[in-house]
Amino acid sequence: MAQLSFLDADKRLAALSKQGDPLEVIARLVPWEEFRAEIEAVVLTADGDKKNTAGRKPIDALVMFRMLVVQSLYNLSDEQVEYQARDRLSFTRFLALGIEDRIPDGTTLWLFREKLAKARLIEKLFEQFSRHLEARGYIARGGQMVDATIVPVPKQRNSREDNEAVKAGQTPEEWEKKPAKNRQKDKDARWTKKHNKSFFGYKNHINADAKHKLIRCYDVSDASVHDSQTLDGLLNKANTSQILWAVDSDRRSDRVRLETSHSGDEHASYRRSTRNAERYP
Repeated sequence: MAQLSFLDADKRLAALSKQGDPLEVIARLVPWEEFRAEIEAVVLTADGDKKNTAGRKPIDALVMFRMLVVQSLYNLSDEQVEYQARDRLSFTRFLALGIEDRIPDGTTLWLFREKLAKARLIEKLFEQFSRHLEARGYIARGGQMVDATIVPVPKQRNSREDNEAVKAGQTPEEWEKKPAKNRQKDKDARWTKKHNKSFFGYKNHINADAKHKLIRCYDVSDASVHDSQTLDGLLNKANTSQILWAVDSDRRSDRVRLETSHSGDEHASYRRSTRNAERYP
């Protein structure tokens, strides 16, 4: 099989542009350099703190942030977004990389996100990102689609007593005596069942705009949290549509209409329709 050349890649990208690549539009609309200073202040090591200058240079901070954005837009895990960035030319172009450039791996992305999270910067960056889109006409007005995805993590081999202590928010005494073992334990993940199968891990809860297919809000919980418990926090008040599609545990999508209360306040009440059940991909 012939190897993909740079000319072939350009032709394929041109075809994607002609058909309408939404990632290309977003990449063009957002002034990415405005994010650089805040991100680099958090993720880059000061020259004076570096032990030496050996090794590869870090991946550009804006490439990493773009990778977080595309991960959020398509609700992908760290490993999946790495794979898709390697496999899909549209993703590579959105990251502002060529086919010969190094793609950040899942671990690098995780470390990058952790640094931003510790600095409480992630929500601020995504709010700024959303404001840029809204200013260019990507207004949230096409209805809201809410769903959750289980993110499995390695299972814990704990005793029953250890599990009871973790569920109670405590650290087992034996783990405290062994700091190395304690660091390896995931004390936040929980068990859940789906389609009669057990899963250990977390849930990604997302609210996507039905018109633009952009994820406007998201939340992360342990896997035991029911989807309905995060619904109120996920609702996007900026969305001008009154339609909400919420997917329940058996994958059926019921149409839900948000009705403004008669008192005229900003709060909304929910009415689940018993007819016209609709599906979305």
